[in-house]
Amino acid sequence: MTGELRRLRSGPGAEDDDQLRPFLVRCRFTAEDPAQVIANTRAVLTCVVAQMTEWPADELWPQLLPNWFIQRCAPETPEPEHGEHFDTEAWLRQWRAMTPEERAAVDQEPWTLSGWLYYFDPTEEGMGDDRSWWWWHAGTDESGGWVQVATTGWPFGSGSLSWLIEASGGTDLVYGP
Repeated sequence: MTGELRRLRSGPGAEDDDQLRPFLVRCRFTAEDPAQVIANTRAVLTCVVAQMTEWPADELWPQLLPNWFIQRCAPETPEPEHGEHFDTEAWLRQWRAMTPEERAAVDQEPWTLSGWLYYFDPTEEGMGDDRSWWWWHAGTDESGGWVQVATTGWPFGSGSLSWLIEASGGTDLVYGP
């Protein structure tokens, strides 16, 4: 986490060259202002990674994260009433009944804040102890911008990264080495 936070703030350094080279993947994107997308992405992820040792309660995140990010997240779904449970089987039946186009449309929808934070939450309620990507580097070039992450391999759980870049203003995301 310390290395990731340092790379978020100032990019990879000489100390990163001393480590075993991780498996790196780039996510390329287009944007009107790719440098701003990278700045936005860094601002959100820096805030989250800085909180990993003492994970805040859900209700504190809207005060910790940039307001523009909170506004771009989907509204939270109401908690089930006492005694009600999420019907996983019904959801799975509905998902399986969708056409590929309908599934793709669902994948393009904004994430809820709690759904996105779940992938970073290091407590027993989250997936933070089993993350599949960590910030490595970012930059711009003639075709737009890119974010490079260290991963556990290919393919990897890239949804939380994709949503972060899209919420930050990036479009037309393409993954590759």
